[in-house]
Amino acid sequence: MRLNRIVIALCAISAMASAARAEYVVLRSGQRLSVTSYQREGDKYKLQIAGGTVEVAAGEVVSIEPEDVFTPAKHDDTVKAPFGELIEAASAQYHVDADLITSVIAAESNFDPKAVSRRNARGLMQLLPETAVRLGVQDIFDPKENIDAGTQYLGELLKQYKNDLVLALAAYNAGPEKVQKFGKVPPYAETISYVRRIKRDLESRKSGAGAKLNQPRKSLSDPAATRTENR
Repeated sequence: MRLNRIVIALCAISAMASAARAEYVVLRSGQRLSVTSYQREGDKYKLQIAGGTVEVAAGEVVSIEPEDVFTPAKHDDTVKAPFGELIEAASAQYHVDADLITSVIAAESNFDPKAVSRRNARGLMQLLPETAVRLGVQDIFDPKENIDAGTQYLGELLKQYKNDLVLALAAYNAGPEKVQKFGKVPPYAETISYVRRIKRDLESRKSGAGAKLNQPRKSLSDPAATRTENR
């Protein structure tokens, strides 16, 4: 069929394209098409992919799912990872596990300090501008400021949810108000995937990591640490 030939060609183009935040459009044929945007127009979907656009009958679309975009960082010592010294410094200052910070950065930006999401989150830890302002950030793309503020915010969430990593990560991704609304991880495919991806990456780092500059901690956030909540 002509549609299948188009989809196959577009999948090939998408596979060669550099990674970007995207969704999968799942077709009745079982094929999954990576798109950067889409729009429903009557009985058709207009899909934007690397290399152009394509129209697909709405009846052929089964679902639209978030794509796990960023690949995990190599499971090496945190100090050898990109921005390792900045991560260790933020970890020590805010009492947040360095491997957790590294896993969040890997999932959020794949260590690209200039990354900008469709929701206007920016930098290594994908801070929203309003969050950055609240935390006193002057240059949101500066790795040191971004990691420092992102770690501070992550520490606040861990403290707020009594070191419940799942809820803290869900709030980091979807916002604390959404976690409060549902009383659990919000039922959003993107958030569920985000939490699972970071937990999987963190567990892998913990199981395969060598000696660290910092000593292992019993919790991801030191409950004895005190600082002014800046919410």
